[in-house]
Amino acid sequence: MLLPIARYRPAWTAIVWLALASSCLAADPPAFHPTDFRPADFRPVDALNQAAFEHYYNLDYDAAIQDFERILARHPNDPFAVNHLLSAVQVRELYRMGAMNTGDYSNDNFIGIAHRSVDLVERERIKQLVQQAEKLESAELARNPDNVDMLYARGVTRGQFALYTALIERAWFSALRNAVGARHDHERVLELDPQYTDAKLVVGAHNYVMGNLSLAVKMAVALVGLSGDKEKGLQYLNDAYRAKGETSVDAGIVLMIFLRRERRYDEALEIASAVGPRFPHNYLLPLEQANLLRASGKNGEAEEQYRRVWDNGREGKYGNLHYEIAAIGLGDLLRGEKKYQAAATAYEQVSEVSDADPELVQKANLGAGEMYDQLQRRDLAVKKYQAVVAANSGNAEAEKARRRIKDAYRE
Repeated sequence: MLLPIARYRPAWTAIVWLALASSCLAADPPAFHPTDFRPADFRPVDALNQAAFEHYYNLDYDAAIQDFERILARHPNDPFAVNHLLSAVQVRELYRMGAMNTGDYSNDNFIGIAHRSVDLVERERIKQLVQQAEKLESAELARNPDNVDMLYARGVTRGQFALYTALIERAWFSALRNAVGARHDHERVLELDPQYTDAKLVVGAHNYVMGNLSLAVKMAVALVGLSGDKEKGLQYLNDAYRAKGETSVDAGIVLMIFLRRERRYDEALEIASAVGPRFPHNYLLPLEQANLLRASGKNGEAEEQYRRVWDNGREGKYGNLHYEIAAIGLGDLLRGEKKYQAAATAYEQVSEVSDADPELVQKANLGAGEMYDQLQRRDLAVKKYQAVVAANSGNAEAEKARRRIKDAYRE
């Protein structure tokens, strides 16, 4: 029955990633100040939760993992503790692999492209944590199949495993099975307890994605008993975002991505401006705000935001995180305005960053070379293209650079 669906892989991978965002961690709602964190609201109840979640959302994954390991050591039989550690380990690895850019999910190419191979030790650890959580959940559900906390926890674990199999193993149908299982678990939670708002993240995201599929794909989806409703999905996500539950931040981020797809930029910007200040060491959130401003045509404000992220990074606000991507966003914005010299200058800034991501340096060099071609500074352009090829001769940027060496770029 699933074979006819194979041709729709991008749609299915969209479901896997976006509808299973509950595998991320959670905190209090983005509309509140960071001091509103309430560690007692999280399972298990542990005073270290506050520090753990602060570290996690500020992209300090090493510190978050250490905190969650200590929490799990104190609560070894709580699947919520296992899931939190699992999420931190998994997202750290996805970030290292280069699969965490929200811009990758704002169009029909939903699935983030991982640019580096998975670490085999981390892969085994992820699988072990999934098994550990499932064992605890299954034992409790064997005693009481309607235990809403365990149904919810199992749905999160299945969501985690769907994320793992999609983005790390690239095993699409395995990911789909776990994605569907997560949705069914959380739908059951809402049947038993309609006020269990955290469960609306998976169900809402899943409904939105399914509701956006083409008619042909929807027909294929119907064969396996799935359906979707875009507006219901957005409403559920909004409910989860505004509730003081574990999934508030995650729901806000997923909702922001979906609103961007819907070109409802003002609503998305409202979320971005609420979430970003709560986690000052997370450069991805203000960067997404800049992307939204640019997409909405507010180029002046977008330019200011890109420069703000860049300046904060240069001042050490983001530590060793790869904030240099802000310079590429700025360069892209300026080249769209045909400010070629300013765009080239922005791209050149990336090389100023110590330990810059090699792929970002390569992308920036390609952009700078194209701008120099526009400025008819062919010698500089060729040098940039040669640097792109020298860095990695086998990727798409290198292929473009080779073409540019042969024929000057013109917009």
